[in-house]
Amino acid sequence: MAASACPAGVGAVRGSSPSGFAFDSGLEIKTRSVEQTLLPLVSQITTLVNHKDNTKKSDKTLQAIQRVGQAVNLAVGRFVKVGEAIANENWDLKEEINIACIEAKQAGETIAALTDVSSLNHAESQDQITIFTDKSGVVKAARLLLSSVTKVLLLADRVVIKQIITSRNKVLATMERLEKVNSFQEFVHIFSQFGNEMVEFAHLTGDRQNDLKDEKKKAKMAAARAVLEKCTMMLLTASKTCLRHPNCESAHKNKEGVFDRMKVALDKVVEIVTDCKANGETDISSISIFTGIKEFKMNIEALRENPYFQSKENLSAMLEVILERTEDFTDSAYTSHERRERILELSTQARLELQRFTSVWMQTQSKKTKSIAEELELTILKISHSLNELKKELHSTALQLAADLLKYHADHVVLKALKLTGVEGNLEALAEYACKLSEQKEQLVETCRLLRHVSGTEPLEITCIHAEETFQVTGQQIISAAETLTLHPSSKIAKENLDVFCEAWESQISDMSTLLREISDVFEGRRGEKYGYLSLPKPTKNNANLKSLKPDKPDAEDQAKVVKLGLKLGLLTSDADCEIDKWADQENDIVKHGRNMSRMAYSLYLFTRGEGPLKTSQDLIYHLEVFATEGLKLTSSVQAFSKQLKDDDKLMLLLEINKLIPLCHQLQTITKSSLQNKVLLKVDQCITKARSMMALLVRLLSLCYNLLEKLQMENNRWVSVTNKDTAVDCKS
Repeated sequence: MAASACPAGVGAVRGSSPSGFAFDSGLEIKTRSVEQTLLPLVSQITTLVNHKDNTKKSDKTLQAIQRVGQAVNLAVGRFVKVGEAIANENWDLKEEINIACIEAKQAGETIAALTDVSSLNHAESQDQITIFTDKSGVVKAARLLLSSVTKVLLLADRVVIKQIITSRNKVLATMERLEKVNSFQEFVHIFSQFGNEMVEFAHLTGDRQNDLKDEKKKAKMAAARAVLEKCTMMLLTASKTCLRHPNCESAHKNKEGVFDRMKVALDKVVEIVTDCKANGETDISSISIFTGIKEFKMNIEALRENPYFQSKENLSAMLEVILERTEDFTDSAYTSHERRERILELSTQARLELQRFTSVWMQTQSKKTKSIAEELELTILKISHSLNELKKELHSTALQLAADLLKYHADHVVLKALKLTGVEGNLEALAEYACKLSEQKEQLVETCRLLRHVSGTEPLEITCIHAEETFQVTGQQIISAAETLTLHPSSKIAKENLDVFCEAWESQISDMSTLLREISDVFEGRRGEKYGYLSLPKPTKNNANLKSLKPDKPDAEDQAKVVKLGLKLGLLTSDADCEIDKWADQENDIVKHGRNMSRMAYSLYLFTRGEGPLKTSQDLIYHLEVFATEGLKLTSSVQAFSKQLKDDDKLMLLLEINKLIPLCHQLQTITKSSLQNKVLLKVDQCITKARSMMALLVRLLSLCYNLLEKLQMENNRWVSVTNKDTAVDCKS
């Protein structure tokens, strides 16, 4: 049983050494696939062990038994090789892992020997010890195999945790250097190192997030990684602004806010992987109205079987806690009078229904008549109905308020005004619009709190908390960035910095729209797909040996701009990898072309850092041409797949394809334009186009995966119905 719980750690194994990443990027896939191969085969052996002694031993049966034994032994061999590789990279665990690997190997060989029954029907093999003569031997070997595999997986999990903590410490150390840097040239150099370390950290945590079985932890990890992803961009521009305007107090305040938030997020990741709660952390389920109602109803319904399960006082206290939390809605200045009155009315109704229920419940403890039991059932239904009506009203109130708010602020008038005010250097107007943004921030923060109450699941509650914190922090940072620009209206860096923070705000507004859809899906019984946050790209094999490249000598500001563009592309690369990893069929043409595009985009990312296989401008041009061609191949494969779909799904997919095709052609056109004296401009344009293509690739991979799953479910349903009809026909 333990083995099934262990893959979480192994999926993320990526051994490290002083020279860099020693394991290739497919190690976690190999480990997981071997483990997934082992367990079903052991299950088959268990079935064979339970065979009846008088079962006829046909040649076909004997061959099947032998094939299973050989397959187990081969899978164990592959698993042991991976385990030994992990051991060689982690000396502190080497002895323990090697012992477990030896046990697994012995178990595999024993199973192979006991299932070597192909010649059992021959006279000379009558004295051979096999599965038919030594059942206990097979059982012991299977148990030893599961035990040793579990040990390796648990030890590998410790390796993953150690890697994440080590990587986080490296990031923190480099952040400290970035905080203290005084020259722009030195900053660019250190930030380049920081970017590489963030790539490593984000990839390790991304693997861990994908392998987590606990949805609550997975949501927390996604939120922390989202903070780090967005703050990486903010750190770049905020630090540049501080270096350009070292005596500006608002610039330093802006930068410090970014560093502080990143440090908190880094600590949060370590808390999640080590399963250690921070002091004073409370369980968020205790503050959710919907969770409270769910628990209350469970307690009420349990009284059907056991009338003494709860006390009257406990039930009354539970309901009061729930109704007390509804004050977040009724006390809100943004809740309409009608909705406030309706919530209060339903709260009163719930109290009355509980009183009626309590009265009947007390009678059931002394009388066991059928009429009393029926009356108890009726009161349970009534109180459940009243609470369901309250849930509906709260859900409707929160979502309507959020939708109205998002619609009202969709054009981002305040952000545009702050940008214009900054360029004009108008301090008086800055104060006015900063006040308006603060009001908007408070509205959004309060709305997130209301949404958290009606989110319906713990992962969505965590997403609401993340949104609330993001609006709270980003709102203040936009104001400090706007103040810096207003004080230095001609500063390009200050303007760029404000743009980055405004983009983060707009991005969170967009994420909130998705959140509303997900909350509605859960409430209506449709479990909408939870879109994962972007993660950073995977390092390529042997990346420690890649030589630095300086194709030309741009000034520090231009170099920083190219690094920023590349980093954005890099972020999308790993998001594509995460989508690709979801596909069961890794040989699917869509997956193949998507993987090729992701790898090529990662090479472009390395080029922007002066690293990687692309050494010259001509290398870059050729690479981009192939990248554009691969994009067109992807569209062809997606078009072929769309022919299997229904009209609505097909149209949705073709709309996305029609966005990608023009981008591919535009990139091809840019690569054919003249290079003379415009190298940086051309790189800028190419990376921008590649980034847009990768964003579409991520959406296409996700959409195709969901549509394929839907298609397979429909096909399975049709086959099931057909089989039933056939069975009925046969019987008749």
